[in-house]
Amino acid sequence: MAFGRGGPGPMSEINVTPLVDVMLVLLIIFMVTAPLTQQGVKVELPQTDAPAMKTSTEERLVLTLTKDGRAYLGKTEVPMERLTDMLSANEKLKQDKELYLHADQTLPYGVVVKVMAAAKAGGADNLAMVTDPVSTEAPR
Repeated sequence: MAFGRGGPGPMSEINVTPLVDVMLVLLIIFMVTAPLTQQGVKVELPQTDAPAMKTSTEERLVLTLTKDGRAYLGKTEVPMERLTDMLSANEKLKQDKELYLHADQTLPYGVVVKVMAAAKAGGADNLAMVTDPVSTEAPR
């Protein structure tokens, strides 16, 4: 009586299909949530033909002015009378000396100039005005 082996040996291949499925789901989740990660207050920026700046949004210190004249440093509302003090105390501004200004296009010019002066007094050596590119679409 001869006894043979009792079936095939151990499986030596790894099934990668579940791994690929999980990775595709993660990729889709990240693609959907990436546009939502932009922080700040929604304002209508003026449009210009200037070329886009090449800088990452995570590292920028942004001062936002809404159409009703309120100021936000990041997502934190800052009273206009304390703007210079808040900027002077900001560690990121002390280090980089750079501030990006998102001002609603409907704001009076005088308000924007006052905020720019406060930013300069608060330690911003480089002040960048952020705009939207001019739309080339034909009106509908």
